[in-house]
Amino acid sequence: MAPQPIPAYQSVHPSLSWIQTRPGHPYFFTEDGSPWAPIGQNDAITWPELKGIFRRKDLATAEAYIAMLVAKGVTCMRLMLEYCQGEHRYFEDPVGRFQPNMIRLWDDLFALCEKHGMRILLTPYDTFWMWIRWKYHPYRKANGGTCDKRGQWLLCRDTRQAIKARLAFVTERWGGSGALFAWDIWNEIHPAHAGNEATIFADFVADIGGFLKETELRLHGRVHPQTVSVFGPVLLNHPLAVETAFRHPALDFASVHFYESKTIDYPRNTVDAAISTGRLTADALAQIRDQRPFFDSEHGPIHLFKDKKKTLPEPFDDEYFRHIQWAHFASGGAGGGMRWPNRHPHSLTAGMREAQAALGRFLPLVDWQNFQRSNWNGSLVASHAAVVPFGCGDADQAILWLLRKDSIGKNGMLRTDVEPLSGCVHLPLTAAGNYRLTTWDTRKGVVLQNLEAHHEGGKELCLPWTVTTDVAMVVRRV
Repeated sequence: MAPQPIPAYQSVHPSLSWIQTRPGHPYFFTEDGSPWAPIGQNDAITWPELKGIFRRKDLATAEAYIAMLVAKGVTCMRLMLEYCQGEHRYFEDPVGRFQPNMIRLWDDLFALCEKHGMRILLTPYDTFWMWIRWKYHPYRKANGGTCDKRGQWLLCRDTRQAIKARLAFVTERWGGSGALFAWDIWNEIHPAHAGNEATIFADFVADIGGFLKETELRLHGRVHPQTVSVFGPVLLNHPLAVETAFRHPALDFASVHFYESKTIDYPRNTVDAAISTGRLTADALAQIRDQRPFFDSEHGPIHLFKDKKKTLPEPFDDEYFRHIQWAHFASGGAGGGMRWPNRHPHSLTAGMREAQAALGRFLPLVDWQNFQRSNWNGSLVASHAAVVPFGCGDADQAILWLLRKDSIGKNGMLRTDVEPLSGCVHLPLTAAGNYRLTTWDTRKGVVLQNLEAHHEGGKELCLPWTVTTDVAMVVRRV
């Protein structure tokens, strides 16, 4: 019997605004002009909360999960179109034949996201498991696919045509939806995918990304933003990867995966990872020439979890997560970065959800429409050496986060039973006027204090602070 055709996808919320970038602006907005930030995490269609969508075994659990995320201020999930740790979630099998169960899965997932206002950062291939389990993948030529070797993925002409065919199918079916935030057109682009060279990266992005934009314009009359993600350590030895990731003219925003050795991928305390995140964010922003948005789209204790087979204790992991989030955000990243869970099971904890909610409640304190931030980490000095300042700002406003580093307990976490430290930090805000300072409790997600100060101008603005563990601030010229 011939397979029955699958009905066209019908959007349940066709008016959901698309997300856009603005030329020369480092943050995101909806089509109607409202500011929007990617607060979220990596998810997968085989992980506990979403696995029930496959074959519609348990749609209720998936919907309850998405509703919970939205209630906690989460705006975005990063998802891979297929997840090939096993044999049953290939989007095509054989190459070019799109699987009905997977199409139905994505129909249902897009419908749930539209219903609740969740958005998806979508990447078309699970390149991690695709690499490890290449001998099983439908794209392997020995399996009737397009490519002899995994080291030729980006070079093989037939594979590029298959990639384009997949993207064309996906955007034709779901690309009209506002639930699609953006495309990560290749997950962790790597020299190993192209004969151990990065020389082809720019051409690959122009070819694949250009095709996708042309297709979307033809189908929808507009386009979703595009990025290409990079495993952070690759950037250290490949200047052409840096050029592609941060400055390729076809990309709308930049994204990197923060997996620094020892501090982030194998944390011994909750402070060093935050300091590394602030430095990595500053380094990334220094590579961008046109103020396009940037955020870390993967991070987490991957070496500890994957190689050492250890899961962080929940209280430690909650603080580690929250510190990375605020270091990323205060340093000028869009949103708080996107954790890869690296836990058993692959789910974020309740404490991490509260940290996301706290960041979401902070966002309205900033005038995002006019915030042309620069990273200030290298120029901020707190009056006490035990406090590490992170910050970004422009001529009229700034975001700061102050982290204490002298009170790490034996468990690797910051002690809360210590005397607070007080001091001041000088900001490069030199315009005369009245400034409003709001201090923020990053644990509870509430305002601690509102202050106003008059600045005579001509010199840096000095702001007072009191820190037990950490504190966030926003400063605006009235």
